[in-house]
Amino acid sequence: MKQGTQGSAGTTTGEAAAAAEAAARTAGSRYRVPAQPAAGEADRRRDAGGGRESSVRGEHTHGEPVLPRPRPAVQRPSVRGQVLAALRTALVTGDLRPGEVHSAPVLAERFGVSATPVREAMQQLAQEGAVEVVPNRGFRVVERSARELAELAEVRALIEVPVMLRLARTVPPERWAGLRPLAEATVRAASSGCRATYAEADRAFHSAVLALAGNQQLVGVAEELHRRAQWPLVGGGAPGGGTRAELVADAHEHTALLDALVAGDLDVVRALVGEHFNGAE
Repeated sequence: MKQGTQGSAGTTTGEAAAAAEAAARTAGSRYRVPAQPAAGEADRRRDAGGGRESSVRGEHTHGEPVLPRPRPAVQRPSVRGQVLAALRTALVTGDLRPGEVHSAPVLAERFGVSATPVREAMQQLAQEGAVEVVPNRGFRVVERSARELAELAEVRALIEVPVMLRLARTVPPERWAGLRPLAEATVRAASSGCRATYAEADRAFHSAVLALAGNQQLVGVAEELHRRAQWPLVGGGAPGGGTRAELVADAHEHTALLDALVAGDLDVVRALVGEHFNGAE
């Protein structure tokens, strides 16, 4: 069957799969942001001149948990986007732990960039509900409970399950077959054992399925809920488990679901979708 079937946004699923694979490999590099020595040097010069940015912003850097120093380096002009991606990865992997407080200047020093793109990225995470602003200190990673995770799973199911069942009745088999590369990408990502790698591939598959409905607002809302469902719980626990075996089992639900959609077996689709969301992935 033709693998280059056009999606709702005009991008082939083959291209989407390649993009998902690239994003997964990037996310799989734990807490990695390329260094920007020049920017870091600029901050140090400001500090030496008495104009320390953290003081101006009222952010105190003492007593913060030590994080792994990131390896290679952000390339401008996409510094903010790469910092945001690295912070999201750190949330999923647990490098940013619930309850911890981090200031933009300290994170910037570890990333080797100025505090501005870090602060902008953290503000974006605050809008998404991942962190909260702590006046005069920085940002605290939000502490989430198992109940919140269950509520997110319920909301996701209320949105996605009816759409998937409607699509199962209307989308021809060849278009479902065109999503095979994305389903297989989730299995490969799960086999790596890295939650950040799997999280990217998992969202890519779900988004591609929902995109067949032709409603970009739906896709955007579902992606935000999905991302929030992947953040760690209080105590660093992973939503829905986090072992390699658990990730692989979850990923194989994608391929089984796709098989049922291609076959047009609505009863199996309904059962698999319900099981998948009960697993909170």
